[in-house]
Amino acid sequence: MVGKTELSAAKNAPKRQIFGWAMYDIANQAYTTIVISFVYSAFFVAYIVPADSEWRDAYWSIAIIGSTLVAMVLSPMVGHWIDRGASKKKLLAWSTLVCASFTCLLYFIGPGDVWWGIAIILITNTAWMVGEAIISAFLPELSTRKNMGLVSGLGWGLGYLGGFVSMVLVSVIIISADPVAERGLYIAQHQWAMIAISIYFVLVAIPTFLLVKDKPKTTRLVPREGWRESLNLLRQQRLQPTLFRFFWAFLFYMAGVQTVIKFIGIYSTGELGLSQTDLVAVFLATQFSALFGAIGFGVVERFVGARKVLFVVILLWVIAISGMYGIYDIAAWLQMSVRDVFLVIALLAGTGIGSIQASSRSLVALLAVPERDGSAFGLWGVFNRMAMLLAATFGIVADLFSRQNALLMVIGFFIIGAILLARVSQLSAMSRSEN
Repeated sequence: MVGKTELSAAKNAPKRQIFGWAMYDIANQAYTTIVISFVYSAFFVAYIVPADSEWRDAYWSIAIIGSTLVAMVLSPMVGHWIDRGASKKKLLAWSTLVCASFTCLLYFIGPGDVWWGIAIILITNTAWMVGEAIISAFLPELSTRKNMGLVSGLGWGLGYLGGFVSMVLVSVIIISADPVAERGLYIAQHQWAMIAISIYFVLVAIPTFLLVKDKPKTTRLVPREGWRESLNLLRQQRLQPTLFRFFWAFLFYMAGVQTVIKFIGIYSTGELGLSQTDLVAVFLATQFSALFGAIGFGVVERFVGARKVLFVVILLWVIAISGMYGIYDIAAWLQMSVRDVFLVIALLAGTGIGSIQASSRSLVALLAVPERDGSAFGLWGVFNRMAMLLAATFGIVADLFSRQNALLMVIGFFIIGAILLARVSQLSAMSRSEN
């Protein structure tokens, strides 16, 4: 990693810049929490899709898979532009405005407007995912190599606070009507919630654009090459072999994480029979444990290195998923309800959600070739989306062999990721050099 020390600052950026950067994680978490994960997704399937439609969840899947594929193309292209000297703040501003403004358009989507809704979600989710890669590309400029994990963990951890605040704003303050007795008002409140989330996103992101400096590149810019080269993964792997060895490990253990994120609601209600109130408790537990886990492991990473932190967190995930697999036996042995055991498991898994992603983000910054750090974070976005697609196989395996047995596949994802991570020898040397 010759020249990497030239990339990192001699000391951390001013605290106001780190604060401004972390505020973006707080801002953009509102979109993915409310629109993609918990509120609008369920509303779309139940109220936008006609009641007599043969397809329901499939419509939402079209929007998510479509946006994932588009983001996989755009993320490396945007990274290439950054390496060529494009302003990260301008690119981030565009992605933010596109995501927020088109989310406002969901206000006009009513029952039956399925394809218009899909088109808007495809645009907004693509913009959000590209923005996630852009904001991460600031990380090498804000921290030293030693403190990169702490800064990354701070941003990722506070992002879960944004998810909590946005959930309270929407579910407690805005959406209060009875979905049966006040159907029209209930739909209208969901439409207004999309405008509220858009305004929240823009307002909370303002400190990022005011406080974070967009430093010009001091390293040699990449040679003039067509943007198509950014999509040639084989060529990119030859240019950054160590980074790609890490990416292949990242792909598998993140597939395990993404499986839990995407299917936890289906598993907890369909397999365990948890109520909506129970799901709220699980959400709160995972949000706060993820917050403290990301920040806490960020502090630990400063002393032991990112590699050891990742192995510990992967072990926590294996324990948590194994607990889910044997949850009925554990509940009987401890003489506890399945709900209470699952809540404990959710706390453990939540601790690993934020920390594993924060540590992975800091490792991308550490392993990237200095003049190609923009491309590195663009490719990180690609592998993150590939992990989502790999996670989608859980539904197929669950239908074939049961949800409980499908958990064994999730454990396998983490084990394969750990094995591949152990093979990144340069990462081991780097972790020792950081201490």
